Amino acid sequence: MSMAITSAAFSSNGLIPARYTCDDLGISPPLAWTALPSGTRSLVLIMDDPDAPDPAAPKGTWVHWVLYNIPPGVSRLTEGVAVKELPPGTLQGMNDWQRTGYGGPCPPIGTHRYFHKLYALDRVLPDMHEPAKAILEKAMQGHVLGHAELIGRYQRRH
Repeated sequence: MSMAITSAAFSSNGLIPARYTCDDLGISPPLAWTALPSGTRSLVLIMDDPDAPDPAAPKGTWVHWVLYNIPPGVSRLTEGVAVKELPPGTLQGMNDWQRTGYGGPCPPIGTHRYFHKLYALDRVLPDMHEPAKAILEKAMQGHVLGHAELIGRYQRRH
């Protein structure tokens, strides 16, 4: 069985409910994962949008959420997980709003795809003091044992 990440709130390639976006509560969706590779010492979760700003002419990837050093004994994050509720040892990276924490989908135009990417690492990473995604990805190089992703889609009501 290979590593998988799922959400009780939306299916793979399904629509993300508004409650997890800037159009409503803007809280993080519930996420769960299974079948971590043997030897996993920590997990990384990155949520990003490769369709920014316009899916018809994307210019970059917008980072919504960065977590690292999630303990491998943890198998889920609850809906709307608060900083104080993150699993012990979990550290946060910087999103593209230049803050830590979850930033919900808020696409300016069209239907965007939101990738929830989970990585199993063979080590616990050092505290990088709220790194950007690129810095975290560089630190992960050579240490990824497995990877899973869940894609959700969202288009704002106008």
